[in-house]
Amino acid sequence: MAAYGLYSHIQSNRRRSLALLAGLFFLVYLLVYAGALTAEALSVDADLNTLLQLAWNDLIRAAPLATLGTALWVVIAYFFHQNMIDAVTGGREVTRMEQPRLYNLLENLCISRGIAMPKLKVMQSDALNAFSTGMNAKQYSITVTSALLDRLDDAEVESVLGHELTHIRNGDVRMMVIAVVIAGAISFFAELFFRLWFYSGFRGPRSSDGRRGGGAGLAILIAIGFIVVAYLLSFIIRLALSRSREFLADAGSVELTKNPDAMISALRKIEGRGELPRATSAVMEMCLDNPREGFGELFDTHPTVDSRVAALVKFAGGHDPGPLALPPGSGAPAESPDNSAAAGPWDSPPADGPWGSSAANGAKKASPAEVDGRAESPGGPPSGPWGPRKS
Repeated sequence: MAAYGLYSHIQSNRRRSLALLAGLFFLVYLLVYAGALTAEALSVDADLNTLLQLAWNDLIRAAPLATLGTALWVVIAYFFHQNMIDAVTGGREVTRMEQPRLYNLLENLCISRGIAMPKLKVMQSDALNAFSTGMNAKQYSITVTSALLDRLDDAEVESVLGHELTHIRNGDVRMMVIAVVIAGAISFFAELFFRLWFYSGFRGPRSSDGRRGGGAGLAILIAIGFIVVAYLLSFIIRLALSRSREFLADAGSVELTKNPDAMISALRKIEGRGELPRATSAVMEMCLDNPREGFGELFDTHPTVDSRVAALVKFAGGHDPGPLALPPGSGAPAESPDNSAAAGPWDSPPADGPWGSSAANGAKKASPAEVDGRAESPGGPPSGPWGPRKS
C-alpha cells in the first residue's frame, strides 16, 4: 500500500521493516538450499530430481541452525551496528563542551517538538554529508562531517540536523539499518558459498564410465541461479526504501526550522561533495546525499538534488540560488586573486614597529631621550619639558 502522508508513511515503514526481516530469513534459506544442492551435486551421482530431493532434505535438517545463525546475526547487528558503522566512518561522539554550536542547534530542534535528543557524532572528513542511525530511542544518533560544520552556516547546519531528525521520527533509520543487515547477511553467505565452491576445484561426481553424473551439471546451474536470485532480491530491497522518504525528510526539516531557503542552500552546497571514501555503499545510502548513484535514477535510493530543490521551491516557497560555491572554511585562508599582494604584519618582522619603518611613514625616528622629553639642545644644557634648563 502506498504512503501518501506523513503518518501513513510512518506506518508503511513499520510494515516494511517487518517484511524485510521476514525476507531476510527467506533469502538465507534460499542460499542454504543452493549450497546443499551444490554439495549433493558434487558428491552424489544421481539424476536431477534425486539431487533436488536430497538438497531439500538437507535444508530441512539445516533449517534450525540457519534460523539460529540468522537470528544471531540480527541480534549482533541490533546492538553493535553503530560500533561497526563508526569503525568504518571514524565517527566520534561529542558533547556540548566539545561542539557547543552543533549541540545547541540540535537541542533547540528537539525541545521545540518534544523529541528525545539523539547522540551527536562528528567524523573527520573533507566531504559534506550527514546520516542518522539507530534502532530505538536509546541508539539513535546523528553523524555529521567536520567539513560540513566548517562550510555551512548555522541555519544550514540546523536544516541538515532537522532532515536527519525527521528520518528518525519517520522510522526511516530503522528500516535502513535492517536493509544494511540483510545486505551484509546475504553477501556473507553468498561469498562463503563461492569460496567453498572455488576451493573444491569445481570437481563433480563421475559415473563408472568416467562421465560426469547426469544431473550434477544442471543442479549446479540451478544452485547458481538461486544465488543470483538472492543477490538480486537483496539489491531490489533497496527499491523498497522509497525515495519519497528524502522528500518527506526535507519537508520535515522545513517544518522544524521554518526556513526552506536554508534547506535549499544546504543541499546546493552539499551537492556533488558528499563522497565518503571509506564508507561502504550501504552507509552511503543512509547519507543526506549519495553521489555514487547513476543509471538514470532507476535504482537510486535518493532523488536528485535538483528534484528535491524543485519540490521545496514549489511546496515550501523557497528560492533556488542554483549551484553554490563553497566559502572558505574557518581553518583555510581565503583565496586571494593576486598572490603577490602586500605582505601582512605577520609575514616578516617589522623593522621598527607593527606598521613598518618610521621612514616609510615620513616620520623621523625619535631617540629614547626625545621620547622621554629630555633631549639636549645643540651646544647648550639639556632641555626639560618646559624648555631649556637653567644652570
